[in-house]
Amino acid sequence: MSVQPPTPGNDANEPGGGRPDIPDEMWERFVGECETSPGSAPKEPSARARMVTERLRKADEEAAARRRTRRWGRKRQPEPWQPEGWRTGPAWQETEGGRRGRGGRLGRAGMALGAGVTALALLYALDPALVRSWLPDGADGAGPAAPLPAETAAPAAAPEEELLPGRPTVKQPFAGSPAKRWAEGADAIEVPEATAVGGVPAVEIRAALERTRKFLVAANLDRDVLYGAEPAEALALLDPLMGKTVDRIRKSLDKPGEDNDPTWLFTRFDRDEVRLAGEAVKVRGRMEVTENEQGVPRIRADYTFVYPLARAEGGEEVARTVVRRVVDVDVLHGPRWEHTEGTLWMYGYNGDIANDTCDEHDGFIHPQFVADRYANPATGEERDPYDRSKPVEEWTGEGECLAASRT
Repeated sequence: MSVQPPTPGNDANEPGGGRPDIPDEMWERFVGECETSPGSAPKEPSARARMVTERLRKADEEAAARRRTRRWGRKRQPEPWQPEGWRTGPAWQETEGGRRGRGGRLGRAGMALGAGVTALALLYALDPALVRSWLPDGADGAGPAAPLPAETAAPAAAPEEELLPGRPTVKQPFAGSPAKRWAEGADAIEVPEATAVGGVPAVEIRAALERTRKFLVAANLDRDVLYGAEPAEALALLDPLMGKTVDRIRKSLDKPGEDNDPTWLFTRFDRDEVRLAGEAVKVRGRMEVTENEQGVPRIRADYTFVYPLARAEGGEEVARTVVRRVVDVDVLHGPRWEHTEGTLWMYGYNGDIANDTCDEHDGFIHPQFVADRYANPATGEERDPYDRSKPVEEWTGEGECLAASRT
């Protein structure tokens, strides 16, 4: 059974309990001598006062000694208003600078912290580069950051946004972007380990994965193609027996339009408008192999490309375009399927482009810079182009023109 310990120094059965054993007359005289006027000059205490003070001091020490002994190693009974399991500290913490003292210090610290945050926000609005320069490397949106491991499955959520995202520049084109930690260029498109699927040997699966990788590189990373050239190498990888599909793709390059837009498969910019800011294009994604409903191996390549761009006429402003590509390739094998060896049988493709105009269909992507966005703000639903946690089918819709939450 739990018992509430008695309050130290107030147990009538304890020696020395209650007030120390001092005659009332002596106590009253001592109190009278101590109640001097605040404005009077300090006086040397009398011998009798010194004697009383000494006896009081000794009595307090004895009471404190008894209190410490009784509390040693024992859990205090909670007070009625405290929740069960609340650990209460010794009484001296609550009275001698304990709860009240800590509360006062925390209040002042909280006020100082709030004022500091407000000042920091104002300073960041005036000079963001200065504020970011105070942060550790990698925390300012521009410094070095640890690279991410290769993606092997869909992430659980979109990457977190930085507290003080840096602004992209020609020297730091990925400042403030999650892509700063991504791999770059063709090396970022890794071919997974191949195994036999649907009766197709692993060696053929591996070859199909390699061809898919070559197509992605030729369609989205080739510099000539990025500046508007025909993606000849990518087209050469497509199986000509696909017939109308290949014809439609070629027509979109020759006569682009709203219903035949080559940018849904190839990344191309107008070299008279923009240039790449630097040499790097950041890439993140993965390839997976499954069986389709007919037991044929199907490769799904799902990659996001981040392109930093500056105006062709020069300048330091950098705008990023984020392109997500999803390509499905069927690996046809044996005499059952008519196909051309060494090519890709493209089952379908999908994707989205963040930071592009929605009303131009001339076969090029047209990035928007700050002035462009103010003049023609996006009005659609806002989405995060860096969010790879959802299948691309959940992001896209026919005729949709969405707003990017960041690039």
